[in-house]
Amino acid sequence: MAIQLYGALLQIPGLETVDETFSESVMRLWGDTGGMRWPLALCLLVGIGVIIWKFISLQLKAQKTRAILKDVDELLTQQRIREALELTRDTDAPAANILYAGLERSDEGTDRVMKAIENQGLIEMSKLESGMVVLATLATIAPLLGFLGTVVGMIIAFQSIEAAGEVEATLVAGGIKVALLTTAAGLAIAIPVSIAHNYFVSFIDGL
Repeated sequence: MAIQLYGALLQIPGLETVDETFSESVMRLWGDTGGMRWPLALCLLVGIGVIIWKFISLQLKAQKTRAILKDVDELLTQQRIREALELTRDTDAPAANILYAGLERSDEGTDRVMKAIENQGLIEMSKLESGMVVLATLATIAPLLGFLGTVVGMIIAFQSIEAAGEVEATLVAGGIKVALLTTAAGLAIAIPVSIAHNYFVSFIDGL
């Protein structure tokens, strides 16, 4: 009975490839997204690249931050301010740069120290947030490109109806398919990019 049912399914148009692999299915659907697949592919590649770069960069900065805070705390506890100043100067990390700005003016009064720390903190924050605008832009653009593909797909469907002079499912199926696939592709790109963006924002706030 199961064999007969499977054989019957294979006779249905469009289901001849039920035995294709997942990757083959994804590539086939990707090819059916029409011309919008290229800008969507660009968004995907840029998003992946920025996410990988940002993740590695922030992890390295977090490790350096933990190490420098521990070392500087030990030095300051022992009143070894000159050594702490040299350590922060020679360490490439946001926390080190902020501490160096404060230690450099440790003999100029509390107000000058706090002002230097605040100014350097703003500079380091802008550095940490580099690339975040790209992710935010991709999270906005990707679904819009998908919706644009939806409009294009519907235009194709109505053009097919106009050319044939009658309404048939086979005439509009191609356009509707493009519309749905581009929308799905845009959302599939935007959702993980948006999640990554929010994760990085939270991570930066915790540094």
